Amino acid sequence: MPTATVKSKLDVIEDRCPCKAAPDTLIVLLPGAYDTPGDFVAHGFVAAARARRIAADIVMADTHVGYYTSALVVERLQQDIVAPARARGYRHVWLVGISLGGYGSLLYSKQYGGQIAGMFLMAPFLGNRSLVAEIRKTGLAAWQPGEIAATDYDRELWAWIRGYSDAPRQRPPLYLGYGLEDRFAGSNRLIGDVLPPGHVGTVPGGHEWRPWRALWEEFLDRDVLPRCDDV
Repeated sequence: MPTATVKSKLDVIEDRCPCKAAPDTLIVLLPGAYDTPGDFVAHGFVAAARARRIAADIVMADTHVGYYTSALVVERLQQDIVAPARARGYRHVWLVGISLGGYGSLLYSKQYGGQIAGMFLMAPFLGNRSLVAEIRKTGLAAWQPGEIAATDYDRELWAWIRGYSDAPRQRPPLYLGYGLEDRFAGSNRLIGDVLPPGHVGTVPGGHEWRPWRALWEEFLDRDVLPRCDDV
């Protein structure tokens, strides 16, 4: 289980691209609530990308629960990872989040969407169940968020996500995957219904690493990310 210590700078694990040419793409992996950056290595996420010769450097960030409860996750991602990466010359930054990491990816994109090339979310946590039930009554495209209280962060986020139904060009590209037996499948399906064809993948399984690994490999095989062109 990750430490709950909130630091002045995010702890990260980095994996450099083996391509001969320096990559212009950075993948930022954000773990779930009780996972660590090292779990991405242990469960083969980095190996899967390298086996497919993905032309990108990879950063795995320790965005544990403490950064969410202290409302610091977005600024830490911006100041510690994305802004420095852009300054170093990365033209394309992709956020890849699992569960709570998917929620963090959306929070970041709502505020700094112009800084990233896109997102791939696996079984993202999407806030309180009562709000999800409210949206399910009409579907996301028809849902009206109404007046949003200053502290109703989940409703504010869903109102932004709703923009994928009528203003997708004003949002970074979003790809989504989830297990058909995942406890968040219902809320994930609400988002999937407003995404373009081919942007949603499903596999058998629940809220665990085996289906997440399968979803990641399926995403890598879509050729969304660049590949090494050297032999």
